Amino acid sequence: MKAVVQDEYGDADVLELRDVPDPVPGRGEVVLDVRASGLDRGAWHLMTGRPLVGRVAMGVRRPRWPAGIEVAGVVSAVGEGVTQHAVGDEVLGAGTATYAERARAKAKHLVPKPAELTFVEAAALPVSAVTALQAVRDVGRVKAGDRVLVIGASGGVGSYAVQLARVLGAEVAGVCRTDKVDGVRALGADPVLDYVHDDLTRVDGRFDVVLDIGGLRSISRLRRLLTPQGTLVFTGGEGGGRWLGGLERQLIALVRSPFLRQRLASFISVTKADDLATVADLAARGEIRPVIDSTYPLDAMPDAMRKLVRGDVLGKVVVTVSE
Repeated sequence: MKAVVQDEYGDADVLELRDVPDPVPGRGEVVLDVRASGLDRGAWHLMTGRPLVGRVAMGVRRPRWPAGIEVAGVVSAVGEGVTQHAVGDEVLGAGTATYAERARAKAKHLVPKPAELTFVEAAALPVSAVTALQAVRDVGRVKAGDRVLVIGASGGVGSYAVQLARVLGAEVAGVCRTDKVDGVRALGADPVLDYVHDDLTRVDGRFDVVLDIGGLRSISRLRRLLTPQGTLVFTGGEGGGRWLGGLERQLIALVRSPFLRQRLASFISVTKADDLATVADLAARGEIRPVIDSTYPLDAMPDAMRKLVRGDVLGKVVVTVSE
């Protein structure tokens, strides 16, 4: 089969489409005929090996496995002990090395694909929407009537965070780049602040919850946006130094939080079937919608990654494999 692989860390030029052996399902696993796979920042981290601390898990000198997690497709083989999925089922969820014609996935990390969603839409949900759900509902504890600020509202996680906070009854403001203001406003954020021209510290009022998705603003600056007992949630570790990246700021927040009235929280999203089912159901009912910026065929994976790195994406980029 065809799959995107890399032999070393680097920029998008290290990504190559090659012939590789078909995957074989292990116990508790299935193999999917991949229809589409979402592109998320985790693929960039694996491609570049940044921050360097991540290489403890990813591989010190070269990546231990190819990139790709978000997937939607059709079950083509099932491993021992799998009872919840059968050959021919259309599913979405989290897999391994999903930028390929076929991919393995743990059966417990897959849920049925709603008929109302295309494979492209379904592939845009598993990582980004679940991360947003956990950040908004579980870590931020957003409730009806809260004022919520989403910094990075135009990205994959941010576009879902805006919508999910509104589903929970919050008033939502967004922060994004100039050319994405209209797109974020269409998701329901009001006001939408342009970080190029607007001073965030001068926004009217303070927020019960601030979600900072992959930014590098100082903790003290972000705390000034909160109510006295508000919550600041960090998700993502973009930018920063080569060793810890944005994680350095999150570690500082973790140490400081017990001594403050405000709550400073960071987390790493975990794949849960219940959460996958929740976002799939919300999308099927139209309460949230996957914002698809663009799609790329499998052989154009380097171009898709370059677009993500440039920051030109509103919502999600999805890699399509077959129909």
